[in-house]
Amino acid sequence: MIDYLAPACRPSTLDGYGNVRLLLAAMKRAMPAFRGTLLDIGCGAMPYRPLIEKQAGVNRYIGLDLPQEGSPAHLFWDGKVIPLGDASVDSALLTEVLEHCPDAGVVLAEARRVLRPGGFLFATVPFIWPIHNVPYDEFRYTPYSLRRIFEGAGFTDVRIEATGGRHAMLAVALGLWVRRRAITSRRHLAVRWLLSRLLTPVVWLLMCIDDRPTQLGESTLLVGLEISARRP
Repeated sequence: MIDYLAPACRPSTLDGYGNVRLLLAAMKRAMPAFRGTLLDIGCGAMPYRPLIEKQAGVNRYIGLDLPQEGSPAHLFWDGKVIPLGDASVDSALLTEVLEHCPDAGVVLAEARRVLRPGGFLFATVPFIWPIHNVPYDEFRYTPYSLRRIFEGAGFTDVRIEATGGRHAMLAVALGLWVRRRAITSRRHLAVRWLLSRLLTPVVWLLMCIDDRPTQLGESTLLVGLEISARRP
């Protein structure tokens, strides 16, 4: 199990370490913009709640998720209508959620509705990541499609950046390759054990030397995208 607030690069965490480290860094970049009541849409296990509640500008955290047994969410929804009034929150967060939405525009329009004028929204989406949460893995987005969807939902000041570049992409791919390969024999298990230990310092170094691309254009290699936007 990897700690989302203090990810460690170990042989057993290579498949998640790179992405979790990038997401934590993205969250820390967004933290100063969070204010007042924050709605965490698709909160899951609320991994970032302790970090958010330390932010001086945030005075209330609300976790929203689909109804499921054992969920710690404060509110539940159907994936379309958020059970809050218009202009009732100051900030909204969607980490690794939009790729699971059949219609991201509908979700973002609801987020805009519950945000107060000038409210801040921050989201992340994967670009390089295996198919997951089958059959609810819907999309992988480019910066251009995201801008169109966010602006179409009524957001302004839309800013889209990469969470990580080519070195991080290689680190994430190596970690996934070695840890999530099919294990059908004791030999496979031994090979994974050995490769995991050999690749741990490689993955760590690649993450340390990674530079996020400043321009998202032709042939850009990236791991995921972070999006900030405001309700006008």
